[in-house]
Amino acid sequence: MYEYEIHQTRSADLIRQADHHRMVREALRGRRNARRAAADASARRDTGGQAHTDRPRRHPFARAA
Repeated sequence: MYEYEIHQTRSADLIRQADHHRMVREALRGRRNARRAAADASARRDTGGQAHTDRPRRHPFARAA
């Protein structure tokens, strides 16, 4: 009888852990989808990637060796 109770307790614990992991995975998936949706909305409102400065990011030519 003692082994059966240990088995039942362990089984219930594993089920609780699986439910917890499932909830965490769903929350992460929801956050990821919200972040992607926000990025898509931002990309649609984008002004064409215009910088607020006329200075180029990098020098247009590579340095000589």
